[in-house]
Amino acid sequence: MISLVVPVRDEEASLPTLLDSVRRQTRPPDEVILVDGGSTDRTVALARELSRGDARLRVVEAGEATPGRGRNVGVAAASHEWIAFTDAGIRLEPDWLARLAAEVERDPALDVVYGNYEPLPRTFFERCAAVAYVSPKSRPPEAPCRGRFIASSLVRREVWRRAGGFPDLRAAEDLIFMERVAASGARTAWAPRATVWWQLQPTLWRTFRRFMLYSKHNVWAGRQRYWHYGVARLYAAGLVFVSLALLHSPWWLVAPALGLLARAAKSVAAHREGRPLWWALSPARLLTVAAIILAVDAGTFAGWAQALVTKQKARGGEAGASTAGGVDG
Repeated sequence: MISLVVPVRDEEASLPTLLDSVRRQTRPPDEVILVDGGSTDRTVALARELSRGDARLRVVEAGEATPGRGRNVGVAAASHEWIAFTDAGIRLEPDWLARLAAEVERDPALDVVYGNYEPLPRTFFERCAAVAYVSPKSRPPEAPCRGRFIASSLVRREVWRRAGGFPDLRAAEDLIFMERVAASGARTAWAPRATVWWQLQPTLWRTFRRFMLYSKHNVWAGRQRYWHYGVARLYAAGLVFVSLALLHSPWWLVAPALGLLARAAKSVAAHREGRPLWWALSPARLLTVAAIILAVDAGTFAGWAQALVTKQKARGGEAGASTAGGVDG
């Protein structure tokens, strides 16, 4: 028996596609729990409309909840030992849950099964976005597969409990949870053909905003060493050439520009995946990927700055409260 848990918030536009793909599963979940994290649109009303007549589907309103807390609320409300996780903004392949469950049937001692995920590019920009920031496929023994993705997974409830649940965060909560699961020694398998399709951000501005959000919450979670420091080192090197351009000649700016294009070319090459050479050599693709990488980097620094300012304000508030307490005493 499997419970499917999905945290949602302001997903009025994407919810019908998700629930339609849930209903098309060749191995249907035994229950579906949608956990709303404080939607301000028609997400809750629409979820109730779409669930009418389907006793398997429940809507839980969790108030203002991050995805991490939303998943925890969903697991706590679930009736079954096995919990499948996915997210809004995703479409499931019809055999997704069947392929995850088949791994457990093959080896009942398993604790976790990770499936695959694929970007769902509808435009040239989104195809370039997939190259810029979606992980390329690796090659496990069965078939090419991307890295661990909580929105394509099947987890034993006891493993969730041992890991302490998901951190109450809006970003990085999935990475932290999966690291805890791995550290717990959970027996893990892959189902590379259990695929979900993930919608990407459609514009540079929305890409910038999304990565600014990710960045801020990653800093709050103390994970700068996994992402931010590497980006900072690249731009610290670039500042050397900017200084030389200011002191000597603007031609020094060619070096950081070539560095950005080299990063874009590396991403294109990593995502070629059997495509013809002309695909990799397209100037339009290379320049668009470079622009998206730049937007991601800008979002990284903006979110980092936001997180540091918020932390500083919090420290100032604590210091003020401490001083006031001392005066009152």
